[in-house]
Amino acid sequence: MTSADGPAGNIAPRQPSVPLKKFTNPTEIVKTKSEPLNSADWLAIAVATAAGAGFTPKAPGTAGSVVGVGIYLALDRAGAGAYYPHAIIFFFIVGIWASSRVEHMWGHDAQRIVIDEVVGQMITFGLAAGRYQLSAFYVALGFGLFRLFDIVKPFPIRHLERIKGGLGVISDDVGAGFYALATLTLIRYVFVKSY
Repeated sequence: MTSADGPAGNIAPRQPSVPLKKFTNPTEIVKTKSEPLNSADWLAIAVATAAGAGFTPKAPGTAGSVVGVGIYLALDRAGAGAYYPHAIIFFFIVGIWASSRVEHMWGHDAQRIVIDEVVGQMITFGLAAGRYQLSAFYVALGFGLFRLFDIVKPFPIRHLERIKGGLGVISDDVGAGFYALATLTLIRYVFVKSY
């Protein structure tokens, strides 16, 4: 009789595993892998969750978008808007790597992966950064437009979700970001004198 056998010689039932979607604390992630996480895993988790924003219990995607708005405002208000396109490219590339790495632990495009929302939201303000300063109204509008397009997913955004790996995780939000960018630019062009 092995140590796992009960008194009648039957194998003891396995304890049910905790569903991954219940995890809201980074320390619980260790439970999803049989071996300890290494430093690259932790770095990927930090990037993929936008420094923990993805662990927000409700609306983690919205939390990721808020991080994207914060990056735009930080660079723009600091007079570093000229570097904004570089920041978008950096987060896009690093986001693909991080998303690819953590999806082996959490599955494809898990809710707590929000670096894609960060990149998409940053793209929304891509034309403004370094050229003109958006008012609070247009920043809020850009935020709302990106969230709308990220949820509605007009063509071809839904098709981009089918791409495998980290590129697929990021691509649909990039598409939503460009939709929001075009809409925000058009609205500002038509109504700019009003604000």
